[in-house]
Amino acid sequence: MPGSGMAEFDVHYKAIVYRPFKGEVLEGVVSNVNKMGFFADVGPLQVFVSTHLIPPNMVFNSSANPPCFAPRNSDEDEDENQIQKGTKVRLKIVGTRVDATEIFAIGTIKEDFLGAIPAA
Repeated sequence: MPGSGMAEFDVHYKAIVYRPFKGEVLEGVVSNVNKMGFFADVGPLQVFVSTHLIPPNMVFNSSANPPCFAPRNSDEDEDENQIQKGTKVRLKIVGTRVDATEIFAIGTIKEDFLGAIPAA
């Protein structure tokens, strides 16, 4: 800018942004499990899945080490279907909340094809 000693530049850039949408199906890793539900990290997004949004055949087992949600009946391979810290899960977003610096989401695994992802 003539006479002021300042400069003006046109800058062009590309940015990868992340915005979750209601109804979107995502895969994440469980970071915390408690009797109220569990938290899963989906990249920078933390998703909470309440016990009300977990199928009724899954029950919280506080005596397990680490604590987990496991199938109620023992006919299934429990290790494969348990939801505990480090488990990969597929979930569906049912709601989001945006703060000034963070996005929080509520998810469900109560629908078909959602829940723990078996290890390959």
